[in-house]
Amino acid sequence: MKTTTLLLLAMLFAGLLMSGCKEELSIHDPGNLVPKTVDQDPTLPSIFVNGALLHAEAFGNPSDPLLIILHGGPGLDYRYLLNCREFANQGFRVVFYDQRGAGLSQRFPYSSYTQQEMYDDLRGVINHYRTSSTQKVFLLGHSWGAMLATAYINRFPTEIAGAILAEPGGLTWTDVKNYIDRTRKFNPLGESLNDVLFMEQFITGDRDDHAVLDYRFELWASASNSKDAPTGNEGRTAHWRSGAVTFNAYVDLGNKTNPDWTTNLDQFTTKVMFIYSENNRSYGLAHAQFVSSAYPSVQLFETLDAGHDMLSFQTGWNNTFPAMLSYLNALK
Repeated sequence: MKTTTLLLLAMLFAGLLMSGCKEELSIHDPGNLVPKTVDQDPTLPSIFVNGALLHAEAFGNPSDPLLIILHGGPGLDYRYLLNCREFANQGFRVVFYDQRGAGLSQRFPYSSYTQQEMYDDLRGVINHYRTSSTQKVFLLGHSWGAMLATAYINRFPTEIAGAILAEPGGLTWTDVKNYIDRTRKFNPLGESLNDVLFMEQFITGDRDDHAVLDYRFELWASASNSKDAPTGNEGRTAHWRSGAVTFNAYVDLGNKTNPDWTTNLDQFTTKVMFIYSENNRSYGLAHAQFVSSAYPSVQLFETLDAGHDMLSFQTGWNNTFPAMLSYLNALK
């Protein structure tokens, strides 16, 4: 089996930590296995919102229209979306934050996650950065972030001035599960999946053992960017740390409650920009039309020469940014 460089280095690092060559090192101590979170490292930029310390930063004039960037996952972080800083040079206050339990934000027990909490967190971020009641608020969400943006708009259809949605899996849980099934159809003998299953034998953790589970989640996520994955990604996107517990909690919550985030979308009459990519074999025009049809007014846009990571690498970004900027300026 050909093990990728990333996984080989990860295995060697884990081996050093567990070998006992330095007794003071433990995979359970902050910073040894994965990067520290904001509550463990006070030098990281953060805000306190809704009882959680969130890794966050903002760019641009504070009085300009707000553009809130919502990363994917659940459980990823905003590092792979930092190209969006470019909007700050175009008259927008661009806000990034790692969602609760994700990236470098504070971790919480599996049992604490609720849909209401994710609404309250996003509203708290908006209120933290908003300088006046007349300041417009736009959402830009990728993947899970686009689903979160839709869930928020469905709950508060009068609060958002516009939205850019990049390949949300679905806007009902049934559609989400169907899309996920298509993206996970790897070759059972494929190199990437074999590498992940091989590595998972060496490190295990309890349900709320965040550092260990985040590390294992990272190994699993590496397979989604391999050459045999159907999402068409260009490569491994930049990131700090994954959030395994928040991922598991929201997936389990979705399976239990079967949410539908389209029930009030008919009240949101502002045109939504809906992006899909040329190289994501699991998505395509038909799925984009199907998912986006829940909104009354939609501008469909295909990012050429890119996959699901269309906002992360230069080709996809260059092919998408002008259209996104034009959309936002029309509503500004």
